[in-house]
Amino acid sequence: MDRAPLQGIRVADFTWLWAGAYATGLLAMLGAEVIKIESMSSIDQTRTMTFTIGKAFEGVENSPVFNTINLNKLSVRLNLKHPEAVDLAKRIVRISDVAAHNMRPGTMERLGLGYDILRDIKPDIVMLSSSAFGSKGPLRSYGGYAPNFACGSGLANLTGYSDGTPNPMTGSTDLMSAITGAFAVVAALSCRQQTGQGQNIDLSSVESQSALAGDALMEYLMNGRVQYRRGNRDRITAPHNCYRCRGDDKWVSIAIATADDWNALCSVMGDPGWARERRFADAYSRWKNQDELDRLVTEWTINYTHYEVFEMLQNAGVAAMPSLSNEEIVNDPHFKHRAISTTVDHPVMGKQVVFGIPWRFSKTQARVTKPSPLMGESNSYVFGELLGLSDNEISRLVEDGAVY
Repeated sequence: MDRAPLQGIRVADFTWLWAGAYATGLLAMLGAEVIKIESMSSIDQTRTMTFTIGKAFEGVENSPVFNTINLNKLSVRLNLKHPEAVDLAKRIVRISDVAAHNMRPGTMERLGLGYDILRDIKPDIVMLSSSAFGSKGPLRSYGGYAPNFACGSGLANLTGYSDGTPNPMTGSTDLMSAITGAFAVVAALSCRQQTGQGQNIDLSSVESQSALAGDALMEYLMNGRVQYRRGNRDRITAPHNCYRCRGDDKWVSIAIATADDWNALCSVMGDPGWARERRFADAYSRWKNQDELDRLVTEWTINYTHYEVFEMLQNAGVAAMPSLSNEEIVNDPHFKHRAISTTVDHPVMGKQVVFGIPWRFSKTQARVTKPSPLMGESNSYVFGELLGLSDNEISRLVEDGAVY
């Protein structure tokens, strides 16, 4: 259990923002040595602000968002517009197993760091090239932000209320793309272990999202029917929704799938007379009359807290779960038992609560070992110990603007 799954793997990390940086962050949690290559000439925007609430941070070392996304990483400063910096980046790739970036297609090539060049330097390199629409096709040059991924994939049009607008889901789609990227890298490393061959992973974030909408795509291709937003409702079963409970903006989700589920729900509600009416006699009837059904269920749930409804229904075998606020999530007993969050001591921000490891392994241990790096904090280790540069050489590169 002392050995991490990717111990001994090194990653040259050219990523930024969320979709790229969280992918390499997951690899770092798995034990890879991830060297984040960044520069004051082109600062990772998550170091300076958060898109979710538009808040700006004072300085490049004060972002909780950057800290959460880049745990366990090292950092070096390289101004990739400088020829000597590009040469140093190539030397880092030469001693690495993986190179990763999420720049627009063509950017790495213009920097002299495209896959063909890196493959000449390190023939078995695994490269993750993540972009919005992939490196080929008419949309290849389009910029990639989370709303683009959700809208381009079709997920946004499937998410939201039936009488509302599509929901672009903000940064969550970035993280979905990142998880896909990390998985692809691990698969490629496994393939390399068996064949000795590296590969370039051309990841389209939009396509990684479309893969999550397979049922809607097949519904259209096979049956010619277009799925639309349904809120929290199901296409077949009812009741299936989020119901108001006692308290300020408190809700509980209830999902009824079978006749036994329905009977159990009725029993917990005290077998109200309306539940025996003809309009609720079978699954299809309940589905057809779900507006009225939801109103009647809410007349019961509103008398209890969301936790009380959850416990009563779960004890009866009915699928139910409170809709939790951020504070309720981090204080939830199951959340704590699984140690989903952990605390790191950041040298500038102090103690920070961050999300920890999303997996449990039986034979190897993924872990959070350190907070995100200060910009360039690993210059001496990477340039000196790994690449063999002297202190004088490093100082000259700093003066020349290559290390910046």
